Amino acid sequence: MADVEKAVPVAAPPAEGAGGDAAGGRTGAVGAVLRRWRTQDLLDRSGSALRAGAWALSLLAFLVMVCNEHGDWRQFDRYEEYRYIVAIGLLAFVYTTLQLLRHGVRLTGGQDLQPKTGLLVDFAGDQVTAYLMMSALSAAIPITNRIREGADNVFTDSSAASISMAFFAFVCLALSAIISGFKLAKQTYI
Repeated sequence: MADVEKAVPVAAPPAEGAGGDAAGGRTGAVGAVLRRWRTQDLLDRSGSALRAGAWALSLLAFLVMVCNEHGDWRQFDRYEEYRYIVAIGLLAFVYTTLQLLRHGVRLTGGQDLQPKTGLLVDFAGDQVTAYLMMSALSAAIPITNRIREGADNVFTDSSAASISMAFFAFVCLALSAIISGFKLAKQTYI
């Protein structure tokens, strides 16, 4: 067929079943494989982005609480709840650093864990770290509220900021755990 106004030949539309879906021009088995690869790539990228967010937020939660020293009773290390959030923030930071390094090695073509083992490590690590992060911030909230009843100052504001960062790190890790669980459930064992 030709475009009459411009005198340019136009290709005929493909016949039914001969290709032509909008997601890459392929249907059938080839199209399904391409869609699966795109989905897997999106899951890998989003999992890494969530871990990077958890990395930054857990580092902030750790640093804000460690720098929360204002003399006398306003020192984070006088309260075990705040020491707990520091420890878990550091643990989450180390875990996400190792996971991001592992993902970087995998992207550059380096050797990674066996596929099934890697998925189990991702899922279990994300779950455990997310639950520990929620536990730490849940322990720190009551003491912060109790101190705020007596005095609302920079110490309690810094504590609340650290708790908030820990919460957002938890959200990132929980979403990453959901993605890891989905990838683990979709794993083929052939």
